[in-house]
Amino acid sequence: MTASERTKMAAGEWYCCIDPELEAMRGRAYDAVHEHNNLPPRQRGNLGPSLAALFASVGEGVRIEAQFHCAYAVNIELGDRVFMNVGCVILDTAKVRIGRSTLLGPHVQIYCAEHHKDPELRAAGLEIARPVTIGERVWIGGGAIILPGVAIGDAAIVGAGAS
Repeated sequence: MTASERTKMAAGEWYCCIDPELEAMRGRAYDAVHEHNNLPPRQRGNLGPSLAALFASVGEGVRIEAQFHCAYAVNIELGDRVFMNVGCVILDTAKVRIGRSTLLGPHVQIYCAEHHKDPELRAAGLEIARPVTIGERVWIGGGAIILPGVAIGDAAIVGAGAS
């Protein structure tokens, strides 16, 4: 029996992102993101309820400013008091772990997907997912881009615009 594309994605194997199951998962995440981004701030609070329900784990006092975007939400783990400023993007095809008391500046982007180098396979939607781990008490400056497979240690500072 052949593994599903979702199973291959979770296992860190090459998978095809053009897949009905993955499309349905992205649709659930997009609906939750839409709710989060469009609820009045006082009604939304720190985190839209549908988005909070999709995340793998959410610590106490997590705040995500709108506008926010993620691919699946189910692969994101947030420690206590994580703060994401406006415009953050997490393309969570793999696990993304963000430790407690970590701050992400405006428009920080975290990417887990690495597309195939072969143009034919890339055009067919073949990619591989690499996890991203960000430690505790980290400060990531605005506009930084965190690439697939990166691990950032506790108390680190990533400069604005870095990649």
